[in-house]
Amino acid sequence: MAPGEKIKAKIKKNLPVRGPQAPTIKELMRWYCLNTNTHGCRRIVVSRGRLRRLLWILFTLTAVALIFWQCALLVASFYTVSVSIKVHFQKLDFPAVTICNINPYKYSVVRDLLADLEQETRVALKTLYGFPENTSRKRREAESWNSAWEGTRPKFLKLVPLMAFGQDETGKARDFLTGRKRKFNGRIIHKASDAMHVHASKEVVGFQLCSNDTSHCALYTFSSGVNAIQEWYKLHYMNIMAQVPLEKKINMSYSAEELLVTCLFDGMSCDARNFTLFHHPMYGNCYTFNNRENETILSTSMGGSEYGLQVILYINEEEYNPFLVSSSGAKVIVHRQDEYPFIEDVGTEIEPAMATSIGMHLTESFKLSEPYSQCTEDGSNVPISNIYNAAYSLQICLHSCFQTKMVEKCGCAQYNQPLPPAANYCNYQQHPNWMYCYYELHQAFVREELGCQAVCREACSFKEWTLTTSLAQWPSMVSEKWLLPVLTWDQGQQIKKKLNKTDLAKLLIFYKDLNQRSIMESPANSIEMLLSNFGGQLGLWMSCSVVCVIEIIEVFFIDSFSIIARHQWQKAKEWWARRHAPPGPQGQDNPGLDVDDDLPTFTSALRLPPAPGTQVPGTPPPRYNTLRLERAFSDQLTDTQVPAES
Repeated sequence: MAPGEKIKAKIKKNLPVRGPQAPTIKELMRWYCLNTNTHGCRRIVVSRGRLRRLLWILFTLTAVALIFWQCALLVASFYTVSVSIKVHFQKLDFPAVTICNINPYKYSVVRDLLADLEQETRVALKTLYGFPENTSRKRREAESWNSAWEGTRPKFLKLVPLMAFGQDETGKARDFLTGRKRKFNGRIIHKASDAMHVHASKEVVGFQLCSNDTSHCALYTFSSGVNAIQEWYKLHYMNIMAQVPLEKKINMSYSAEELLVTCLFDGMSCDARNFTLFHHPMYGNCYTFNNRENETILSTSMGGSEYGLQVILYINEEEYNPFLVSSSGAKVIVHRQDEYPFIEDVGTEIEPAMATSIGMHLTESFKLSEPYSQCTEDGSNVPISNIYNAAYSLQICLHSCFQTKMVEKCGCAQYNQPLPPAANYCNYQQHPNWMYCYYELHQAFVREELGCQAVCREACSFKEWTLTTSLAQWPSMVSEKWLLPVLTWDQGQQIKKKLNKTDLAKLLIFYKDLNQRSIMESPANSIEMLLSNFGGQLGLWMSCSVVCVIEIIEVFFIDSFSIIARHQWQKAKEWWARRHAPPGPQGQDNPGLDVDDDLPTFTSALRLPPAPGTQVPGTPPPRYNTLRLERAFSDQLTDTQVPAES
């Protein structure tokens, strides 16, 4: 390099550098504050006085913190929804209607199967309530225990013993089978209103369930002996009916011709051929109207009771099982065509000798799936197998989960629900421990310990019919005189007896109007709205724009990291040069010596360190003898010579 170019490079190197090429981060920040359009930063640099500068630093940092806080709130609330409700008038599809008799099977047909169970149930009831009031309680109990089981060998009370607590007996229970008191150390669980909790009262009746090895027992008690015996009877009833083939159970229940006396829909006549058989384990033969047979769904174009479904049902109270059901009538549920009818959970009861009018309002709901909510479109992302031949719903998921857990832990399935694949219904012969296992599992389900409530999700879209029920006496005293004989004559082939009004019930299901309400969710935010909100926050707190944000990113990230990297690279180069530099000649190993190819200058000379072991001389004293005149002009010209003094 020429000497002139080297001088220019040195001058350029020593000049102060501003902007992105500043040698230090401090200089870079100072340059940014002086040149940015963001308010507050410039005031930090140009303000006079330390207090004013500190205030501007505080204001600027507070504004930055508020920007981050507001933007975080905007991001957190991005996946929110807005709900819109639309009401429109149109021709509506009629829903599927499933009707069941409360009594599942004809009592005259199943009596032989339940004979032993009913005998033990009657003895238990007689033990509790079947003696005159004037007999003392102790004498009544002693007589009952001695005479009740003469000539019989009870098996149901032996499998699941009925127990009773006395008023002042703690830790003791009286066995219905032996009549003896015995100590009980197991858990006491009180069942009331479908909730399990520890019971403190001692005046209760219940039954005992134990595991296979009888090491774990629990006494399930009820507030009334009637409720306890009904629950005890139901357990044995399910065990017996689980062993009966499905075809035989269908024949033991009511046929469509027996249940349906008359039928009208939208002013047109209908009959049993318009209903589809649906067998429910606990309600027997049920029948579904408008079940999308032949891929057609009936619809209605008018509202009101005259344009809905009208049926007269034959209840046949004489064939009711006295221990299984304590009320008479029918149950009805309104649902979608592809939905499973949970008649035992959400069914509406219909009273005999009454006309039940059910007015409907249709509501459709559409929810947004992830990431807006945890709902599922079709249940494909739910880790529970759907054991029902129906569309997914939250109720189906919960029941499927419980049945699956029942099969895993108890080895069999609950009788009142559909069977999972490769499973059998529980019965004593194959699964002697199933009752204890079922109740333990049910308690865990209620306490949400099975995990079903955590994995099951709500469906994103569903239809819901809001029902309004009204009752009226039917038939009236005036009309029953002619109406009952006519119905008896019409049903002469199916019902071979004279009908009375307690055997019949009338049902009317209709749309109150054709106003369909749709509840729809839509995203409350979009990317465009989010960016505009960001811009509003930046402009509000710091009068900043997108260009300012890009500038901040460039200065605080790119340029700052560039300066740091440049310094680290320079240090690495110096370390490498020192490590690989050849040793210099002796006497030239002064580390402070700065070797330079240029000629030494006065300034560079001043920067040179003193040689080791030497003393820098001071200013020498003046030599006054230099002021004397030398005889430099001794040989002067004669004409300039000064004459000597005499």
